[in-house]
Amino acid sequence: MKIPTNVLEVLDRAETDGPRLVLTGTLDRKLYLDTAKVLEAAGGKWNKKARAHLFDGDAADAIEPVILTGEVVSRKQQFGYFPTPAPVVEQLIDLADLKPGMQVLEPSAGRGAIAGPIAALDCHVDCIELQRDNALAISDAGIGRDLAVADFLTVEPGPDYDRVVMNPPFARQADIQHVSHAYQFVKPGGRLVAVMSNGVTFRNTTPYRAFRALLEATGGEVHALPADAFKESGTGVNTVIAVIPKVA
Repeated sequence: MKIPTNVLEVLDRAETDGPRLVLTGTLDRKLYLDTAKVLEAAGGKWNKKARAHLFDGDAADAIEPVILTGEVVSRKQQFGYFPTPAPVVEQLIDLADLKPGMQVLEPSAGRGAIAGPIAALDCHVDCIELQRDNALAISDAGIGRDLAVADFLTVEPGPDYDRVVMNPPFARQADIQHVSHAYQFVKPGGRLVAVMSNGVTFRNTTPYRAFRALLEATGGEVHALPADAFKESGTGVNTVIAVIPKVA
């Protein structure tokens, strides 16, 4: 079932504690019933005594994929590595406004779906990738200048790059963490271009509010992607591309 944005906003601000999910704020009857229908479809059962919807497992884990995709999906689905489809790569490159000789970082590089086409533009690309099998594929393809096998979030940042172009993991708001960290690698006058969850446009937790404040302060932009942009990669997550300039 496709879920309207007002229901996703209610789910985003719900409070969870283990298997318990408690709706917050004042909801009119229709919005409450629409939200309850989604919770039930996702596995949450209303418990009058607990005054909460109860899930068999962790409520936050059950609801996160619903918010990311805008529909009820398997709670086993994870939002880590999904290869970036070629049309999305083309849009990333276009928005990055790359020039030959630029220093470019591709964190969470996967198997080089983004880094390869960037390197072909005569940019100097450095890649960071956590999974050794993926990193080996990048190495075997001869992509980029430098390759580090590491958790990107543990890499010490420095403003060394003209561009950072990325498609980070999305699980448990990881895209916000990765993009915030990656922004520290951008030179003044440079820019970061990242695929992100559509949740950056409406979610209201502190990290998302801080991200939107950064966009406003820097004159950044968010560009919508088609609903099925990552269908060929096996996920229905709703995505956008964020473009964030580094103010000199």
